[in-house]
Amino acid sequence: MCATPARGVPFVCSWSGGKDSCLALYRAIQAGAKPIFLLSMLREDGARSRSHGLVPGVLEAQEASLGISLLTRTASWATYESVFVAALRELRASGVEAGVFGDIDIAEHRLWEEQVCAAAGLEAHLPLWQADRLALVDEFLSLGFEALIVVANAEKLGQAYLGRALGRDLVREFARMGVDPSGEEGEYHTVVTNGPIFSEPVQLETGRQVLHSGYWFLDVRVKRKA
Repeated sequence: MCATPARGVPFVCSWSGGKDSCLALYRAIQAGAKPIFLLSMLREDGARSRSHGLVPGVLEAQEASLGISLLTRTASWATYESVFVAALRELRASGVEAGVFGDIDIAEHRLWEEQVCAAAGLEAHLPLWQADRLALVDEFLSLGFEALIVVANAEKLGQAYLGRALGRDLVREFARMGVDPSGEEGEYHTVVTNGPIFSEPVQLETGRQVLHSGYWFLDVRVKRKA
């Protein structure tokens, strides 16, 4: 399996709105593959995305700046896989040939992604697979991407890190704390607001902070234009 789809291959990117899916998307585009869709999974009520807790308006603002169509689906954790496969099959019928994912080195995640893509007749590609975690964060920042922390593990990081801009000083701080800089184990999640594949920054405003199931979540919304 190649890390990125071949030049010209139409693909869908599994889109969380965060740094890893964004860097995977970037690498696939740089390899010459054709981004056709972003696929984001929402909670059952459709109010927020899974894991990152983003409202659809933020995902739609990213869609507009990236110029790539966004497809969303709602699901519980129990129905997540079946809904995800159904969405991939729809995309396959529309001409998409590959799925791109932002996982780095968790084998169970890769296996699941390969299985759901196979069920839909797609090839799975993981552009970040087995790269050094710290090097990936450095690459993300060096390319000029910008991101905010919107989810923080309550035990490992805590509420104080919500809303912090991802940067090298913060990554060094994580290292001193013994926290993985990439957050691959779920230490934190981000929302990307700008970068080389964005036509314009996604302007956000922050709201309330909520503790849920051992994680702090920051409510972010697209800033209203004056």
